Parts: sequence; C-alpha cells; structure tokens
Amino acid sequence: MKRKLSVVLTSAVLLSSIIANAQQTTTSRTRVITSAVPFLTISPDARAAALGDAGVASSPDANSIYWNAAKLAFVNKNVGASISYVPWLRELIDDMFIANVSGFKKAAKNQAFGFAMTYFNPGKIEFTTQQGQTAGDFQSREFSMTGAYSRKLSRDFSMGINLRYIHSNLIGDYVVNQQASKAANQVSGDISAYYVKNSVNRERGTDYSFGAVISNIGGKISYGREAYFLPTNLKIGTNIARRLDAHNRFNFLIDFNKLLVPTPDPSDPLKYANTGVINGIFSSFGGAPVGDKLREITSSVGLEYWYNDLFAARGGYFFEASSKGGRRYVTAGLGVKLKDSYGIDLAYLIPTTTGSPLANTWRISLIFDLDKRQVDSPTEADVQ
Repeated sequence: MKRKLSVVLTSAVLLSSIIANAQQTTTSRTRVITSAVPFLTISPDARAAALGDAGVASSPDANSIYWNAAKLAFVNKNVGASISYVPWLRELIDDMFIANVSGFKKAAKNQAFGFAMTYFNPGKIEFTTQQGQTAGDFQSREFSMTGAYSRKLSRDFSMGINLRYIHSNLIGDYVVNQQASKAANQVSGDISAYYVKNSVNRERGTDYSFGAVISNIGGKISYGREAYFLPTNLKIGTNIARRLDAHNRFNFLIDFNKLLVPTPDPSDPLKYANTGVINGIFSSFGGAPVGDKLREITSSVGLEYWYNDLFAARGGYFFEASSKGGRRYVTAGLGVKLKDSYGIDLAYLIPTTTGSPLANTWRISLIFDLDKRQVDSPTEADVQ
C-alpha cells in the first residue's frame, strides 16, 4: 500500500518518529524520546514477544544475539539458528514487516560466536507536492547485520559483545527544502553480561539468572541533513526458573528498559541537536524531573510454562507511561518442539487501549538445533 507524504513534511526523522511513536498523543509528544532506526528496538522473536518483550535473562537460544549475547556461552548445543517474521503496524499499513535470521556456533565449552540479520520493510511511499500532485514514489528499506561473541569468565558468569552495521534508506535521494536526502549508514555495538545460579537438584529446584545489556552504542546517523541519535538502550532483567518435577517447569521473567537518549527540551531544541553521543548517554539520566525520568523506564513481565521440554504456554504484559508513548499490551503465545531438532514459536499482542496501531500484531519463529550434541549441559557435579 502506498502512503502519500507531503514534501513539506518529508524527512527521515519524521518517518522514523511516525513508526516509533504511532501511539503518542498530541499533548505528550514533546516529552517522548525519539530516535532514528527504531526498528532496532522491536522484538524480533516470538518467544520473547509472548513474554511481554522480556528476554534479557531468559534461557539462551539463537535469539540471544538480540536480547543478551552473553547468554550464548551457556547454550547447550553446538549449532543453532532461528528465523522470525513479524507483520508490523498492520492496522495502519498493510505492507510493513520485519524479518530476522540469527544463528550461533559454540567454538569451545566456554565461548560462542553468533550472527544475525534483521530486515525492516516500511513499505512504499508516494511523494506529493504542496499542491497534491504526485512526485514519484520510493520503496523504503532498512536492515542491520550483527556479529556476536560470548565467553564465560567463571562457571556462573559470562559477558558478550556485538558489533552491528546499520543501513537505513527511507526516502532515497528525494529533495527536501532544496537539499537532497541520502541513505544512512552507521556502526554500533552492544556490551552485555549474564549470571546464572543453578540449583543442585536438576529435576526439582529453582534457578536464578540475571542479565544486563547496553545496546546500540554508536555515533549519530544522518540522512543528509541533521544527525539523529541511535536508540541506545539499557536493559536489565531477571528470570526465576522453577522445576516442579522432571516434566513441569515455570519461568518468571521481569525486564526493565531505558533509552539512553536525551529527553527533548521544547524550550531549547538546539540543545538536543547539539548534544554529543557520550554526553547524551549520561544526560539521559537527567535534564528532567525525577518523576519524568522514571516514567521513561518501560517494564515487561512474562510467565512461561514448559511440559516435558516439548510444549510451552506463555503470557506477558508490557507497560509504558502515557506521557512517554503509552504502549501497553498483553501478550500470549505457544511453543512446540518437533522431534529434537526443530521448534516453532507463536506470539500475539493484545493492546489494552482502543484504537492502537499495534492491534492484531503477531509473530512466528522457527527454531533449528542443527547439532543435537549437548556440549555444555550442566550436571549436579557442575553446580555443587
């Protein structure tokens, strides 16, 4: 579906803001934090999406590259991969979607490498002049490619790093205010940590894990005019895994997220534009009343039930303050393992506000365990 966009309003950052903040109200828009390439903040996999977008401390899999690369060192398979598909904002646009491919390879017992690629199709844009005449169209596209490395630093603790290339081509070389646009390119990195404490009893007991990630650390990105912040983000979370017996297991997850991007100041727009990346990260914790800064933190809660490691039922809730975008939704999903090597995850999002463009959002992920050998499966001797 083509979308008309006036020449006067056409800019790369505007389009990104429309996508990222489709739920904002007019009165709250000036205090909502925005950034370029917001597709980097959209959960790519169905499992975490069904858990209210909680995944920083969940059990490791191929999608750990997005959530917390440090978890890869604890994967108990040699090789694995995942393919995910997400139709996005279908209540507004019928041709927007996200596709993600990720995989990992254990290099040794204590380390692993990973790779992921995310492709975002915002759809085709039809440009118009101030007089409403057609001025051509363009197929927008964005993608990122990520390499990951994870290593155990002790029996229970690991760290990971990601290096990411970002390409964003929203309006091509279209001329806006007598200035040609261009595709934007940038490089960013992530640093992550993961801690897990397993109980001695492998059939009945409680495991605890904690994760922390600072993602998308990098320079500003430009479409030929001004430069805009990447969605640098701090994520922390925990997972409490409870095994009732050899067949029944529960995971309870809590995540908190905060964008490390300065809060816009309506009274001084140049201050926001002239703030550097490092200064922006530190100033993201100030520049506004404490209550307003706390409202910039989003929270995710998820509950996952596994039966015999073959079937999973999931539910969750995501909360964002009304003055910061107002995204609030319930999530649900299922997971099924087919044989020992393949699995499928499904997720569905249910907004708690009427008229939300996130309504009817669903995700599907295919999981592949390409090597059945378990290379680092914990035993009682390991955790004593």
